[in-house]
Amino acid sequence: MTRLSTTARRLAVTLATLLAVTVAPATAQAKTEPKAPKDFVALRTVDPTIVQEMRYFTPHNFVGERIDGYRQPLCILTRPAAQALHKAQQRLLRQGYTLKVYDCYRPQRAVDHFVRWAEDLDDEAMKDEFYPNVDKTRLFLDGYIAEKSGHSRGSTMDLTIVKLPAKPTRPYLPGEPLVPCYAPKGERFPDNSVDMGTGFDCFDTLSLTLDPRIQGEQRANRLLLKSTLEALGFVNLAEEWWHYTYKPEPYPDTFFDFPVSSKSLTKHE
Repeated sequence: MTRLSTTARRLAVTLATLLAVTVAPATAQAKTEPKAPKDFVALRTVDPTIVQEMRYFTPHNFVGERIDGYRQPLCILTRPAAQALHKAQQRLLRQGYTLKVYDCYRPQRAVDHFVRWAEDLDDEAMKDEFYPNVDKTRLFLDGYIAEKSGHSRGSTMDLTIVKLPAKPTRPYLPGEPLVPCYAPKGERFPDNSVDMGTGFDCFDTLSLTLDPRIQGEQRANRLLLKSTLEALGFVNLAEEWWHYTYKPEPYPDTFFDFPVSSKSLTKHE
């Protein structure tokens, strides 16, 4: 009995040691997950009326899967950017529109995910919708993918305008037939946005905000978004009609990597 008990004790100690070695790193990692600075907020706490359709939390994006770091479909921004966006929303509501955000703060790990995908030239699952006319070998050269993103600084967002009352956009079904993002609005993936001439994240020169081929109602819609936001301190990225940055940025030189999750903001809200 004594010999068996001693052996059992030794086995128990060995097992406990192995568990400590395998479990401790995960626990330590959870404890050291980066948090947002105190002046980052969830947009819904500043303006709950702005529609949120966080595409990188879903597989409906140019990669075709949920992007690293997006743990909740949540728009996070620096407080000044969120407050300015609230003012823009108030102006648009009076005209019968609402803003809709596709992406806001983006962690560096998500940008790294984009880079890994872009380097894998065999993965073209979403090409027919998002970059039908662009060879994947040119995504870096043409500026569609980069190793750093202004989104990671917390004051940049991707957004559009929706006519009220806002009808929900149907969910994307992985594997469904893909239509080019520049196809006529009635043919491309349905979006409750007003017609901007292309879908969101369309890797094509037609996405240039002032591309001369975009005319009529489509151009008027882009200019409505542009004039509303620029009057409140936002700056548009000329290559993407949906991309705006609030200036001056609180963190112009810092690229953050905390997850997109309410837990990243728990201590501050």
